[in-house]
Amino acid sequence: MKKIYYLKTCDSCRKILRKRSLSNFELQEIKTQAITPQQLEELIALSGSAEALFSRRAKKYRQMGLQGEILGEKDYRQLLLEEYTFLKRPVIVDGSQLYIGNSAGTQKALEKAYGKG
Repeated sequence: MKKIYYLKTCDSCRKILRKRSLSNFELQEIKTQAITPQQLEELIALSGSAEALFSRRAKKYRQMGLQGEILGEKDYRQLLLEEYTFLKRPVIVDGSQLYIGNSAGTQKALEKAYGKG
């Protein structure tokens, strides 16, 4: 499967999609087409945990007062399904390869796999 979960209003997502040759990927805009429980389970299987997919940088994280909470895998799963902003983005799935977010490490891995763009 070649798929990208992204948010069209996210500058980082737009930049990554514009810079790379990812035209043969299926795109899913997570605000208008929410991630299903099955899709989330597939992403968790590839990433190793729901926490790896979870963004603590989301505004809702602070608004909901979650920074003081101890969250478990069940909590991360529930929050990811309830609120699209908690998904680190973009999430790029290329078979068994998974690229999560826009960190420097992810950018280097994308550059190695798909070129500088």
